[in-house]
Amino acid sequence: MTTVLIDYDSGNLHSAQKAFERMAKEVDGGEIVVTSDADVVSRADRVVLPGDGAFPHCRDELFARSDLAEAMIEAVKTRGVPFMGICVGMQMLATTGHEYQETPGLDWIAGDIHRIAPNDPSLKIPHMGWNNLVLNGLHPVLEGVSTGDHAYFVHSYAMQVSDPKDLLAHVDYGDDVTAIVAKDNVIGMQFHPEKSQTAGLRMIGNFLQWAP
Repeated sequence: MTTVLIDYDSGNLHSAQKAFERMAKEVDGGEIVVTSDADVVSRADRVVLPGDGAFPHCRDELFARSDLAEAMIEAVKTRGVPFMGICVGMQMLATTGHEYQETPGLDWIAGDIHRIAPNDPSLKIPHMGWNNLVLNGLHPVLEGVSTGDHAYFVHSYAMQVSDPKDLLAHVDYGDDVTAIVAKDNVIGMQFHPEKSQTAGLRMIGNFLQWAP
C-alpha cells in the first residue's frame, strides 16, 4: 500500500511527511511517498493534497502540472482511492473559491470558500492557533476523536458547504467555521492534522486504514 503526498510547490511537506510516516509504522499503513510524478500518483492507493497560501495560487500551481492534476483526479474519482485534503488542499474540494478573485475548485464537495467573518471584532484574522473541534457527524477517520479535541489552524478563508451532510466538524471562532468535510472517498481538514498532536495523529492513522 502506498500513500502519496502530492508535491506541487504549495506547502512545506516536511512535517506532514514525518507525521504520516510515524503513523504508517504504528498502524501498518504501508509506504509514504512525497512526489510530483504523475505516474506515481496514478498507481497510489491513497492520495493526500496539502496546500498553504492563497486558493488561486495553489489551484494554479496544481493545474499548471496538468498531468499531475489529471493523475490525481483519475485516482480519486475513477479508481475511488481514499483522498485527504489539508488546509488549502481541503478548500480546493469546493465548487468555487472567493479569495482575491473567483476561482473554480475541484467541485468534489459542493460549497464555496469565503473569508472568515467573526461576529466578535476582537477575534483576529487569520484564525491562527488551537481550537476545539465540535463533531457534527460520524466517520471512520474520526474514530477515537471527540468533541473538545484540539486542532491547529492557520487560515483566513473557510468552506461553506452546500449540503450539511458533508460537514463533519466545525469550530467556534465568532461563528461556526468549517473544520472537516467528507463525501464518499474524500475527506478534507481545514486545520493541519500533522501539527494537531494526539487528535491529528489519530486521524492520520485512521485515514491510512480507511477503506471507503
